[in-house]
Amino acid sequence: MGMLRLTGGLLAFCFMLSGILALIGTFFFFTLVPELPQIPDPLSRIIERPPTEIFDANGESIMKIGGRDFVSLDQISFYLVQAILATEDHRFRQHEGINKLRTIKALSVTLFSKGRVQGASTITQQLAKNLFFTFEQTLSRKIRELLVAFQIEAQFSKNEILEAYINQIYFGPQAQGIGAAADALFGKSSSELNLAESALLAGLPKSPSRYNPLRYFDRAKKRQRIVLNRMLTVGFISEDEAVAAQSAELKFKGKSQARKAAGYFVDWILKDLEVRYGPQLVYHGGLKVTTTLDMQMQLEAENAIRDGVVKVEKMMANPVLDKNQRLEKLQGALVAVQTTSGAVKAMVGGRDYTETEFNRATKCNRLPGSGFKPFLYYTAFEKNGLTPASVITDQLVSIPLQGTRNWQPKNFDRKYRGPVILKTAFSHSINTVAAQLITQTGPEAVMQTAKRCGIESPLIPVYSLALGTSGVSPLEMASSFGVFATGGLRYKPFGIWRVEDAFGQVLEENIISSSRVLDSRLAFQIVDMMQAVIDEGTGRRIRKIGFRKPAAGKTGTTNRYHDAWFTGFTPTLSTSVWVGFDGGGIGLKDNYRRGITGGRGAAPIWAKFMRVATEEDPARPFLQPSGMSMETVNIFSGQPVAPGDVDSVRVPLKKTSVFPFFNRFKTQP
Repeated sequence: MGMLRLTGGLLAFCFMLSGILALIGTFFFFTLVPELPQIPDPLSRIIERPPTEIFDANGESIMKIGGRDFVSLDQISFYLVQAILATEDHRFRQHEGINKLRTIKALSVTLFSKGRVQGASTITQQLAKNLFFTFEQTLSRKIRELLVAFQIEAQFSKNEILEAYINQIYFGPQAQGIGAAADALFGKSSSELNLAESALLAGLPKSPSRYNPLRYFDRAKKRQRIVLNRMLTVGFISEDEAVAAQSAELKFKGKSQARKAAGYFVDWILKDLEVRYGPQLVYHGGLKVTTTLDMQMQLEAENAIRDGVVKVEKMMANPVLDKNQRLEKLQGALVAVQTTSGAVKAMVGGRDYTETEFNRATKCNRLPGSGFKPFLYYTAFEKNGLTPASVITDQLVSIPLQGTRNWQPKNFDRKYRGPVILKTAFSHSINTVAAQLITQTGPEAVMQTAKRCGIESPLIPVYSLALGTSGVSPLEMASSFGVFATGGLRYKPFGIWRVEDAFGQVLEENIISSSRVLDSRLAFQIVDMMQAVIDEGTGRRIRKIGFRKPAAGKTGTTNRYHDAWFTGFTPTLSTSVWVGFDGGGIGLKDNYRRGITGGRGAAPIWAKFMRVATEEDPARPFLQPSGMSMETVNIFSGQPVAPGDVDSVRVPLKKTSVFPFFNRFKTQP
């Protein structure tokens, strides 16, 4: 009895909502009919929207998304049609444009849940979206969409509607519509698709980038299983067919030999656009996207990475094989960021986009090694009052760690120099000095400095953080080093200047803004030490290659030479380069079994790129902040000496009003 009452109550509620729906429909029909767009005839013209086009910063077209060959329904695999119906709208042939139960549920959520607009779109409604100027989720637009769906259903057959819909689906890059998708993924016509291929394709529109089988095969297979189970549930296939299709081998089309310029960058900004606007607007809305990319820089970056990793491979003793005894290719990544805006000018996520679309520039967090030391030294200057002239002894150190054995970091050359000033310790990347500094500052303070500069990856608060034992991305490194180049101003990295809709309306425009995160005088001291890295330290190979403009940077090499880094900048452009193997467990060793450091493996790539990228820039010096002076000190004692002394170096120090010279130095025993 109780169950009957409950069922009766639910039915009464549904009838009540149906009545409400009818009243709302009547009201909106008379109110909104004059504003409804005209439905084209033939219906195939409904998908004729201008393509989404992506431009570089100079207005040159990079890529168009859209434009497709129309395929008639009788030339589309029956399996694909069934897979689409099961996934998107299995009652398509029974309803008249809307799924009443799903619509009632969606309206109840929309009407009674503040701030929520829930969809219940049928295939017809999804097709109707293409007639509207906007894809905003508002109640009035949903009602207009519903009314247009009724018109489409009244004017065209189910087959015509389904045909238009399947031809307008975005399956991925260069795969707009089923004809392009079947060819791009499987190298066959849409009529030749089997059940396994059809189920895989039908799962892609939900998120073409997330389920891209060429990049995320396991995700795509899980999505394929969902589609097959849905087809089984609605009675389109048998259980034996579902099992066979799930286990069937998928043979993808061989990748084009033509290199895809800026592929990593385009993938990066498309994913960003999807998050903010949704795939429907991005891939069907005819957007005009002006990016920050400089195509000439991009092409030079791709050449520098490709040629650079090949040269490093030639240094190595033997070919590297993976666990399956296949040749493991060395990889590299490069990101260049404009220091005065945060605009990403070039991005390379691997040696060849056509071989691997995994973006190492943004996703592959690797240990930066000594490349992390600028954050440590800045923290020591800010928190402990040290200067580039402060003295610490380069010696064997043993640092007690709670619950484990002592930490005993080693210098790469296994030598100890005795007392040295911090500028020398930095430019020659002396690890024992860095270890002593972090015991004074504490790892948490170093983490905070790095985060202020823009490092967003998780950092572990341990002493070895001084030597870069927490993973970061090249994008983070290029952007955060730019903070030193600007004297402490932080510009967040971005890839899109402006987005317009198909009718020229500006949807967003990036306004440059910055925040001060570092003291300009302390930042200049770090920059001066980083200049010494290039002029006389671990990055001096850059000068030998022929890059002459004022520049600052830092090499990075991890234990067992798994990662080689160089991140550096001019006053206008900050660039980070990483070289290594994807697995992270293979060290870079040359023919003589010597480790390949950041100075040998990554710095030459940086120099090759920067020499061309800054070719038209004047040789600008880094501006010295007011309240600073350049003084000459002894490299061992930190004491002032006369200019020209054989063991001297110039360092920037803060001016003071009392004891105008000697009180500028603070030394450590």
